[in-house]
Amino acid sequence: MTTTTLAPEPATPAAAHRRERAVPAPIPFGRIAGIELRKMFDTRSGFWLMASLVVLSLAATAATIVFVDADNLDYEGFASAWGIPMSVILPMIAVLAVTSEWSARSALTTFTLVPGRGRVIGAKAVVTALVGVAAIAVAALVGALGYLGVATVMDLDPVWNLSFAELARVTLASEIGMFMGFMLGMLFRNSPAAIVAYFVYALVLPTVSSALASTNTWWAEHATWFDLNWATMNLYSEMTDKMWAQLGVASVIWLVVPLLVGLRLVLKSEVK
Repeated sequence: MTTTTLAPEPATPAAAHRRERAVPAPIPFGRIAGIELRKMFDTRSGFWLMASLVVLSLAATAATIVFVDADNLDYEGFASAWGIPMSVILPMIAVLAVTSEWSARSALTTFTLVPGRGRVIGAKAVVTALVGVAAIAVAALVGALGYLGVATVMDLDPVWNLSFAELARVTLASEIGMFMGFMLGMLFRNSPAAIVAYFVYALVLPTVSSALASTNTWWAEHATWFDLNWATMNLYSEMTDKMWAQLGVASVIWLVVPLLVGLRLVLKSEVK
């Protein structure tokens, strides 16, 4: 019996080409964010939400002109006429920014093209924040133009009673509302469930909290530490150090912790 040593066969050109194939560069984060921005509005639901936002804002502006006395007309009233509908519609857009991927079953395509789910969620979060800031800027600009036009027609002296600090606090309140919708979208990953949950949070819980405060002295004194709605409403007035602390604690309880749980679920959930 003899032992024969076999030399390895040389690699074929085709095999060598497969081994040397270059790995494509990752998709730039800016491109992902741009795509997420288009997906936020370039859908039927996004279009009608934006259309309803414009209609409601114009209706609120008309109501301000008709029902507010000329002596009481000011810039803050016109800015609020655009800001109030935005506080309702914009969180819905933030909800759909997350849930539309799962409801329309396009998440599989998205996460196949961009395997790093964290980058996609990060892009959605950045776009959500930018849309919130841009929306308040548009409300402030359109409110200023509308108020200036009405003041000119009615021969009134314009009263510009909304400072930059007040506008910054209003913007923060808008961002909190949008990220509440964003967080609920990640938790439920279903559009109807997340929207219903948001309205429960925005409408039902404040009512329950107010009823509890009317019957319980301790809750009336300490509710702002645990009720994010109450803590956020303080942003529309002068904020003290205590109010900022209350807003921070309530935000951690209602926003940051659930946001981290929702992020974990999005990163680990099976895409069907």
